[in-house]
Amino acid sequence: MPSTLLRTVHSVINRSPPQFLEEVLLVDDNSDREQLKQELDDYITRFDGKVRILRQKEREGLIRTRSNGAKNAKGEVVIFLDAHCEVGYNWLPPLLAPIAKDRFVIVIF
Repeated sequence: MPSTLLRTVHSVINRSPPQFLEEVLLVDDNSDREQLKQELDDYITRFDGKVRILRQKEREGLIRTRSNGAKNAKGEVVIFLDAHCEVGYNWLPPLLAPIAKDRFVIVIF
């Protein structure tokens, strides 16, 4: 199991105020790594639907993959994280505050 990816997922779930977190969407750019297939599907069931996986049928590259993720995201705000990112406590409210004031703003942290 890819521990770096799981640390990212767990940090987002555990360190985000629940009222602000609609979902964690993992986007698979048609990876050939076996541990990112059924084993990961089985693992994310522990999150009761809060984490889901979008799998691409073919490799499309970073930008198209993220765009597809954004199109399929359920939340009103989309935040992109790489698989190796671990968030800290209280990371989300400062990112959402400028958006709450003006929904057309883009926040880069």
